[in-house]
Amino acid sequence: MSLASGRFSLRRRLATLLLFMAVAGCSTASSPLAANSDYDRDLRMFTSAYEDIDDLYIRKVDMETLAIGGLSGLAAIDPDISAKPNGDKIDLLYKGEAVAGLATTDKFGADDWAALTAAGIAAARKASPALAKADSEVIYKAVFNGMLARLNDPFSRYSGRDQAAENRAAREGFGGIGVYVSVDNGMVRILSVQHYLPAERAGLRPDDVITEVDGVATKGMDQQQVVSMLRGNVDSRVLLTVQRKSLAHPLVVAITRVLVVPDTVTYRREGDIAYFRIYSFNEDTAASLRREFENARNEIRGMRGVILDLRGDPGGVLDQAVAVADLFMESGRIVSTHGRNPDSHQYFEATPGDIASGLPMAILINGNSASASEIVAAALQDSGRAVLIGSNSYGKGTVQTVPRLPNNGEITLTWARYYAPSGYTLNHIGVLPSICTNGGDQDATDLLSELGAGKLKPVPVKARNTTSPEDTAALDKLRETCPGYKSERAVDLQVAIRLLTQPRLYDEAIGLAALPGQTAATQSALTQDTVRP
Repeated sequence: MSLASGRFSLRRRLATLLLFMAVAGCSTASSPLAANSDYDRDLRMFTSAYEDIDDLYIRKVDMETLAIGGLSGLAAIDPDISAKPNGDKIDLLYKGEAVAGLATTDKFGADDWAALTAAGIAAARKASPALAKADSEVIYKAVFNGMLARLNDPFSRYSGRDQAAENRAAREGFGGIGVYVSVDNGMVRILSVQHYLPAERAGLRPDDVITEVDGVATKGMDQQQVVSMLRGNVDSRVLLTVQRKSLAHPLVVAITRVLVVPDTVTYRREGDIAYFRIYSFNEDTAASLRREFENARNEIRGMRGVILDLRGDPGGVLDQAVAVADLFMESGRIVSTHGRNPDSHQYFEATPGDIASGLPMAILINGNSASASEIVAAALQDSGRAVLIGSNSYGKGTVQTVPRLPNNGEITLTWARYYAPSGYTLNHIGVLPSICTNGGDQDATDLLSELGAGKLKPVPVKARNTTSPEDTAALDKLRETCPGYKSERAVDLQVAIRLLTQPRLYDEAIGLAALPGQTAATQSALTQDTVRP
């Protein structure tokens, strides 16, 4: 999942101005094209996209390269389509023959490149029968895939109308009732019911079968059809007919939809330790973690420590990573971000108030812990607030912004790098754990004995903090101190539980990630202002 930031509004010109500038800037955009509804729609779409890339992307991009890549991407629909530069124009080819010469100049702006791209698509539609009958969404996907491939950035991508709606639902929530369902052998079965939401209050249970939604039989529907019917506007009502094995007759239940944000946090008790699993970061993650912590406090009267399990967590919303770290920090830098756009220079500081009141903490990470989970892990490690256990994390140290496009799709763009409190960027290197558990045959007793005897190697913080983020060979060497693994090893949790109940060993473990001469008490104050922009 991408680390999303959306703290600003994007510049948008009037459509009439866009059309005028585009026609004036591209000699092939003749009046018939300008009058074409597909062309108008394409023009708006790509003006928005080129402006976003020009304004927001982390580095300045050659727009001609993107335009050639985008038009070449049409080959995914018809392999006979290609595009190549030819002096002061871009030739669009069909079966090797030029069907359009799209004039360019070094004065082109984002709107001009949009007009050129729209004109190229129009010419391709005219030349290719496959493109002529292709849906616009299919064409947009092909063009954007071709464009964004030229960025050589695995985190910048296009999501079409339907996928973007799902992405927004995962990040921000949707109107629903709070159930997870599956469709199996024609039956819509409830897998689980979210706490505190209308489905639970209405008495729905796992294994109930939904046979009708608003009087429409669900038999024969696929998963997406059912989900679409269960979702709707907040405060709207849905009528469900439900079969339950223990009842002779169906239940008919009226439920009012609310804003539903998917669960990302779970809690369970591990003796006197509170264990929390965070699966991803959406708009409700910090609030959900706070609620679950209150449940843990009420259940565990003599709580001795806290475990955050971030293994396999791909990340999510930047603000929520900051909020989760802030729950356990009294002060100090959490993270900063820096890119090309002036708005990308942001600094996030902790606010007073630690919900765990200083209880010892352990964080579990592995090679699939990425993005927002790495921000949390790095902040709590650098501040001396938690011991990291596991392996090197993924190393996704970039922030993505996700502007919406005119078709309600999204373009995800890398716009900044983020920096840990001690000044290193997590890109490529990731977070190095304090206690490495990737030895394979290690067990908790051996690791804790080595820790007590001073035999565990400390985190190479000085080398980590001074290595250039461009020196990938040096970063790879640092990663080799505890290579990432993707599995979830039982020893991680065993070490965490035992460590949190042994104060002397815990202090030793905290010290493994401290700078030379630095104590846990001074760690945050010494590192919060060392970021390299």
